[in-house]
Amino acid sequence: MRRPSGPTGSHAQATGGPAVSAADVGLLLIRLTFGLLMAGHGAQKLFGIFGGNGLTATGRAFASLGFRPGKLFAVIGGLSEFLGGLSLALGLFTPLAAAALIGVMINAMATVTGAHGLWETDGGVEYSVCIAVVALAVAAIGPGRLAVDRFFRWGTGGWGEGAFALGLGGVAAAISLSL
Repeated sequence: MRRPSGPTGSHAQATGGPAVSAADVGLLLIRLTFGLLMAGHGAQKLFGIFGGNGLTATGRAFASLGFRPGKLFAVIGGLSEFLGGLSLALGLFTPLAAAALIGVMINAMATVTGAHGLWETDGGVEYSVCIAVVALAVAAIGPGRLAVDRFFRWGTGGWGEGAFALGLGGVAAAISLSL
């Protein structure tokens, strides 16, 4: 059963259906901001744009963190951020997009920022935690009516979608960290 979205009552009835709500616009702003910034972050790794170092240098950095072969893991991380970010921005396959971003952020926390505490000013996990939590929240809440996923069963979010995103992101991170 789809949960209602937007206002109910006389306004919705007068216009022939539920209107776009402030919550839908708010979710769109969150998805666009986080999604496009994450896509840009992935593009830095993959293509060397937006001030990024590109795939070869990113591969060397991944290898120095213990990911072997570094370039392969750079491609996986870059694609997870790029495609996961674009998908989140569009509201397309939202639980899968959230899982990709959660998995990358768990890896970042485990290999780079975790040893530096909480705050970003000290190189800590603050940024990664925020991205992972926003991705998880969007999967659980749903992407809103202004999303491609509104036409699919998973487009309304819920416990299952949130659990899927967190579980798949966690499993993917655990696998990559164990290799």
